[in-house]
Amino acid sequence: MQRSLAFLVLVCVQVLLLGIASDAAGANAADASNAPAAQAENHAAPVQVVFLGTGTPAPDPDTQGPANMVVVDGKPYIVDAGTGVVRQTQAAYRVGISIRPAQLDIAFITHLHSDHTLGLADLILTPWVMHRTMPLELYGPEGTKAMAEDLLRAYRQDIHIRLTGGEGANATGYKVDAHDIQPGVIYQDDKVKVTAFKVKHGTWPEALGYRFDADGKSIVFSGDTRPTESVVQACHGCDVLVHEAYVGDSKDAWMVYMRKFHTSASELGEIAARAKPKLLVVTHEGYVDGTSEADMLADIRKSFKGEVKIAHDLDVVTP
Repeated sequence: MQRSLAFLVLVCVQVLLLGIASDAAGANAADASNAPAAQAENHAAPVQVVFLGTGTPAPDPDTQGPANMVVVDGKPYIVDAGTGVVRQTQAAYRVGISIRPAQLDIAFITHLHSDHTLGLADLILTPWVMHRTMPLELYGPEGTKAMAEDLLRAYRQDIHIRLTGGEGANATGYKVDAHDIQPGVIYQDDKVKVTAFKVKHGTWPEALGYRFDADGKSIVFSGDTRPTESVVQACHGCDVLVHEAYVGDSKDAWMVYMRKFHTSASELGEIAARAKPKLLVVTHEGYVDGTSEADMLADIRKSFKGEVKIAHDLDVVTP
């Protein structure tokens, strides 16, 4: 009797273990099937906006510097090159955006503040190290070409060693085809048309926003700017308006600069109400004196009743 009971217990334990193993296998299979599905879904979307970095000049370890990536039919276009731009591209790949660093070969800079350009050397050199063979095409305001030339001079020893020191680097992928541009259509290929327009930011002689038109969708980047009519005109019912904003106030002397040269959340609400984007995305956010995303949204919604999203690093928007 005892032997029969022991045998019965052993059988029950084996059945239980088989059930657990079966459930685990099913869960793993579901995970395996979901990961490629997510990648396939992202790859299938004809137009995407990937927020590689949404930070400010403040060294917040949770946000990278200002950088965005428009992906059109698998082709990436970078807007601004803040810190971490290339590593964030690889991070986006891991969550289903089918772009690798070596594919980064075209970029548009809104203005030459350091937080928007600290990753430019990275964008020039790292994709080359990862076997990019095409020169980087670079577009930006006056001074962009000189900055690219200066960076290549700064890294001339690195470039020389990689070319001649047995590392096998190709002789073209580190080069930069840089353009100082003026407002208007500044780039067009078989996937996208890019139009630059002037905005007002600080005492920069030239700061730019960009409108991307691709596959029937329109995406507008304000760059850093005070409230500017050109943003309204560039959007004019666009699918996505990506705009900077800050919320809150203080007696700090820095607020004088913020009020004069950036856009408050309330002002952004007024701009969006006139520009009428299908989706407003707030990035490069500044939170003053303990304010929060809830405060940002509340101020925007005083005037704009449409869809609003606060961007975080590696967020993806499909127009």
